[in-house]
Amino acid sequence: MRNNSWSVSLLCAALLAILCFPASAQEKPIGIFDGSTDIGNVLKKGSATFNPKTEEYEVAGSGYNIWFDKDEFHYLWKKMRGDFILYTRARFVGEGVDPHRKVGWMVRKNLEGDAPHINAVVHGDGLTSLQYREAKGDSTKEIRSELTGADVIQLERKGNTYTMRVARFGEPFVTEEVQHLDLGDDVYVGLFVGSHNKDVLEKGIYSDVRITVPAPDDLVQYRQYLGSNLEILDVQTGDREIIYTSPKSLQAPNWTPDGKNLIYNSEGLMYTFDLATRKPKVLNTGNVKNNNNDHVLSFDGKMLGLSSGVEELGGSIIYTVPVTGGTPKQITPKGPSYLHSWSPDNKWLTFTAERNGEWDIYAVPSKGGKEVRLTTAKGLDDGSEYTPDGKYIYFNSNRNGPMQIWRMKADGSEQEAVTNGDFHDWFPHVSPDGKWLVFVSFLKEEVEPGDHPFYKHVYLRMMPISGGEPKVIAYVYGGQGTINTPSWSPDSKKVAFISNSDFTEEQLK
Repeated sequence: MRNNSWSVSLLCAALLAILCFPASAQEKPIGIFDGSTDIGNVLKKGSATFNPKTEEYEVAGSGYNIWFDKDEFHYLWKKMRGDFILYTRARFVGEGVDPHRKVGWMVRKNLEGDAPHINAVVHGDGLTSLQYREAKGDSTKEIRSELTGADVIQLERKGNTYTMRVARFGEPFVTEEVQHLDLGDDVYVGLFVGSHNKDVLEKGIYSDVRITVPAPDDLVQYRQYLGSNLEILDVQTGDREIIYTSPKSLQAPNWTPDGKNLIYNSEGLMYTFDLATRKPKVLNTGNVKNNNNDHVLSFDGKMLGLSSGVEELGGSIIYTVPVTGGTPKQITPKGPSYLHSWSPDNKWLTFTAERNGEWDIYAVPSKGGKEVRLTTAKGLDDGSEYTPDGKYIYFNSNRNGPMQIWRMKADGSEQEAVTNGDFHDWFPHVSPDGKWLVFVSFLKEEVEPGDHPFYKHVYLRMMPISGGEPKVIAYVYGGQGTINTPSWSPDSKKVAFISNSDFTEEQLK
């Protein structure tokens, strides 16, 4: 009798597991996700696949809806805990049957059809909204975005606050938020497709999928660091590729003029990253081993300029060294001096320095010599860079309040603002063909105009060198170290940059 009861109990437990966690939920990983499953009583079985060449996910799903007190859709999921930021670019496949077919991100308490959840969703007709169910079996609530037709979708959790950021690619985010939504610490996160028609299977494509673990509130800047993704971005399409990941802080990739290598700093050392083998190796800089992210290649690619902290000399000191490595030559006698550019003829270096309580841009002969002050306005002037023809220097300045991109002639004359101050814009980089300007933009609600910290929501923006409205070309979790230095590819088609995530807190196992 006891054995029969034990057998019945095992059978009941097995049946309960099948009901709560469908067999498909036990599938092998799909890309970065743990598995996929149909949620609710769908009539047509859904699916999810990952294309490693394009790094895209295709999700097919049916179901009556994700609404009222129950849901039916297909879900590509990963178990996580704590805070996170979910990002993707999404598009539907084909014209579709119902205008309310859905693609988006979802965070879910469990895989039951009536589970509490929240989702950032775009409908087939363009409706974009933040939808959520607060308790099991409750009716779904909705906050509609003023934006329609979003194809960039981000959903962030910080405690019990969920923030949806959506955009049409190229434009800044529009934001909606739900507070006090308790889904528990351990949750399912993932991409979904619902057809809004039980007899139809619809498909969505997700590209540039990123799951980021942000910095904790108590992280101490410049003492504690997150891990890094070394990424390459196509500036025209916005397509991104992660080519290397490290639990360490990698910063400020330079792209060598021969197109074969990237050069970045990490933990005070310089590294050469071979783009063919995708492997880094330490670049010999002799005894100069406290290098920061203000390093830059000469236009001919033969020399590398460094900025390295020397406490007894007042902070960062500028050096030059052959790009193949060697013994660096000291250029500036005192700090703080932060290097940003070589002149195209290799005769001059421009840098930001603090002298007599003011931060300004200076030029100095590349072989060493007397400093020449180029800016005198009150405030912080930083990020100077020559145009390929040597006629102009672009830089960033907060002399008018917000940090803006400015331009001046190479001798420091005719200084004028280039961006309008909607964001705090830093580190302008001119494309090798002289046609484009790329820079990083911090949000005013997150950052003061004189600061450019690590681990913030930032945009990479691009504009024609002749002027015009900047376009967002990447939505990034990063900031300091993301694109401090010139990082264009030699053909002016791509840039390299760093995004960040805490890989040591790899959520729910």
